[in-house]
Amino acid sequence: MCNLNASAETLLEWYDTHARPMPWRVPPDARKAGMVPEPYTVWLSEVMLQQTTVAAVKEYFIAFTTRWPRVQDLAAAEDADVMAAWAGLGYYARARNLLKCARVVAREHEGIFPDTEDALLKLPGIGPYTAAAVAAIAFDRPATVLDGNVERVMARLHAVKEPLPGAKENLRAHAAALTPETRPGDYAQAVMDLGATLCSPRNPACGICPWRTPCKARQEGIAAELPKKTPKAAKPVRRGVIYFAQRTDGAVLLETRPPKGLLGGMLGLPGTEWQEEMPEGKPPVKADWAISPEAVRHTFTHFHLILDLAHASLPQGTDVPQGSFRNVKDVPPQNLPTVMRKAYILGASLRQTRSDN
Repeated sequence: MCNLNASAETLLEWYDTHARPMPWRVPPDARKAGMVPEPYTVWLSEVMLQQTTVAAVKEYFIAFTTRWPRVQDLAAAEDADVMAAWAGLGYYARARNLLKCARVVAREHEGIFPDTEDALLKLPGIGPYTAAAVAAIAFDRPATVLDGNVERVMARLHAVKEPLPGAKENLRAHAAALTPETRPGDYAQAVMDLGATLCSPRNPACGICPWRTPCKARQEGIAAELPKKTPKAAKPVRRGVIYFAQRTDGAVLLETRPPKGLLGGMLGLPGTEWQEEMPEGKPPVKADWAISPEAVRHTFTHFHLILDLAHASLPQGTDVPQGSFRNVKDVPPQNLPTVMRKAYILGASLRQTRSDN
């Protein structure tokens, strides 16, 4: 007889067979055998996964846990080393909060993460989603995890037609009603896996979904239309100038950005502020500057950015009032934030073109 109501048991049966292998995950069979997830790796993976895909996170997670295998190791790391290791993953405030949280856990909790949502919420950089995810996955607390995947599953399962973000609390209530007391950690991962694989944003695979029978959106033929979202306003465009200064020995002028704001504490090329009107800027050093015919373009969460690239060649021994010249072997472009990496690569290509000519 078909189960006309969605149940955690049905989803867990599916998860036991179809759980995605991930470097931070304890598989369901190992968890049943008594293997306990490491709270540090659960927390680290959840912070990395915010606004980012699993595919993008895997290499970063392995690199971090190889270099800093315990929260105490991360807490003792140099800020610049952690920021460089995070480069390219985006949303750099997460990296700053990662260090703050690791140091609080190491200093005030003797390296042991709290095991409840309320206590986790008191740690730097941990919000409601991360607190629930760590409590459920690491400590098997029946916490309600609500990310984009879970919102999508709940919206379709219950045919919630109210658009997000207004529907969020309604979807949270539906998710809470399904969260079980038994195996809540595996259930949290199961429902997120379901949303990431079968109940995907486009072309959901309803025919093989474990909740296909009780899914109201499937019954109504509107699964692909949900969840509805309130239209977003068009992103503004900001402009600026970025400076690529390279000495004859190949070293490039870099500086550490201010600790607060976008890319705070990250290493990058010097430049102007980013504004809707092109700001006036002063080059970091006197030189024969030229403007690249190609601009550097990048999109952040809330705005598009267009940077004019000014480039110059400088003689050996040039003094600069701020920043320092770094060789590519000491600071490879992949250690820079994505927008800075784009500018670095463009500047280097222009220098190579000049050399070839």
